[in-house]
Amino acid sequence: MPNLSRRTLLGSMAAASLPGLLTACSTGSGDSDVSNSGKKLAPWPAYKPAAGPRPDLAPTDAGVQAGYTAYPADLVKSVSRTPGDGSTVKVMSVSFGTPPKPASANRFWAAVEKALGVKIEYTIVAQADYQKKMATVMAGDPDSLPDIINMFSGFVLPREAEFVQRRAEDLTPYLSGTAIAEHPNLAGIPTHAWRDMGRIAGRIYGIPLERPLPGSTLWVNQGMFTDAGMAEGWTSDAFAAVAKKATGGRTYALGAAQGSLFCNAVHSAAHRAPQEWAVTEEGVFQPGWADERFKAAIAFQSQLRKDGSYFPDSTSVSQIDLTTLYYNGTVGSMQDGFGAYLPKYRESQGKLTPAAALPYSVDGEPGGIVAARRSFGYTILKKAKKERIELLLRILDYLAAPFGSQEWELVHYGVEGTHFTRGKDGSPQFTALGEVENNTNLPLKYLAEGPQVLFVPGMPEAVRALHAWQQKVVPHAIRNASFGLQSRTKNSQGTTLKALLDDTVTGIVAGRLPLSEWDATVKKWRGRGGDRMAEEFAKDHAANT
Repeated sequence: MPNLSRRTLLGSMAAASLPGLLTACSTGSGDSDVSNSGKKLAPWPAYKPAAGPRPDLAPTDAGVQAGYTAYPADLVKSVSRTPGDGSTVKVMSVSFGTPPKPASANRFWAAVEKALGVKIEYTIVAQADYQKKMATVMAGDPDSLPDIINMFSGFVLPREAEFVQRRAEDLTPYLSGTAIAEHPNLAGIPTHAWRDMGRIAGRIYGIPLERPLPGSTLWVNQGMFTDAGMAEGWTSDAFAAVAKKATGGRTYALGAAQGSLFCNAVHSAAHRAPQEWAVTEEGVFQPGWADERFKAAIAFQSQLRKDGSYFPDSTSVSQIDLTTLYYNGTVGSMQDGFGAYLPKYRESQGKLTPAAALPYSVDGEPGGIVAARRSFGYTILKKAKKERIELLLRILDYLAAPFGSQEWELVHYGVEGTHFTRGKDGSPQFTALGEVENNTNLPLKYLAEGPQVLFVPGMPEAVRALHAWQQKVVPHAIRNASFGLQSRTKNSQGTTLKALLDDTVTGIVAGRLPLSEWDATVKKWRGRGGDRMAEEFAKDHAANT
């Protein structure tokens, strides 16, 4: 399960060129008002947990996930009837997998279509092509829009909220308050996901893809780091010493992918710097970039680079290639989303033991972790008649089935005996066909999905380790205060301005720019729109509060 850490500088630079392509999303009088300020706010959907098996490891209100050390023996049925009417539904989403076999030769695709009662025409967009494709879609004929569109949160699309307000169905009448009870699996999506998705002009336009509280995480080769001295309660100095000791020959302790800013998210959080935005008790928004702790994190990373601890190609290697280097032992760590734990454990068996690193402390203060946006994007629907919208919502309700249900198993593993068999503990194990035909290559999980839980097939010890890690770090999670809020300036200029900051971080850590360049960049960022963002976020925050 990928996370926002998969963004690249190349993508950010591409986004900067998109606004001109999206003029069709504007009217002659300028952008519509997407702010929640002065609007009557639609109540969030009434949350009702979907029925399912009791977890072995309990969740907490603070954000620790439910854990399952074994696959449920008795699966519940969460959908009472076939959702569809035999019609064709056009869908589009981002993808992090390889292109699937066509529907005519894909037994997984056929099984899902049969269960949903519709034919699916799927436009699958690779992450690298997502911004360009969305620019075309957003500027095109509204009649040609797919019925269901995944709005991926990995990028800020120029005037995204304005496009959604203008072209997508207002789902407030179907989902707000108790109306969502018509769709029990959608009602099982926790409120935190809806809040981090946010409203547009007071209304609900999408269905969020719920995600765990931990965000960008430092995944380490546990054996390599333990042998080099990693220990619970380590300090920033100890981290630097361990990284230096674990580096040697053609092995590097710290791997970083293009666009990850040398794993800046992990290090800035460890330094307890605000993650993009913090808000005071008085409702004033303050940028994390201007915080001295953020600057200190850049300086720390620069020292790590001078120590030789980073993989030399950290400004150019792709996340996919870096993952390969992690598995083969070339690099001892990498920044990735917390949700990437499943492939980390599954694909590294026999090679290494992956572990989510505990944050190091700085100046006696416990280190923090990145709190993720609890919505990994959201799904919108093309405007249509009431009957059509209700059909599309029934389809999404099926896809949002909870863990431990028959519907979840079909969407995530396919057909037993065809796409998976069962291990000794009853957990699904992919067949050779399942390795090709699955929910990664046909990414239905980016249209709708039930609440995330901790589960690694056949590896109960991994689930216990992840649950214990969350219990330790969740209290120190640092949340971006702008999640779920609207800012017109960010909608139109946010990606371009973020690229200015990102380029400077990379330049300083790589040794191409002096640390003193940071203050000048922040000043430039403020003047070009950063301060306007702060004012707009504060206004929207007040409205939501």
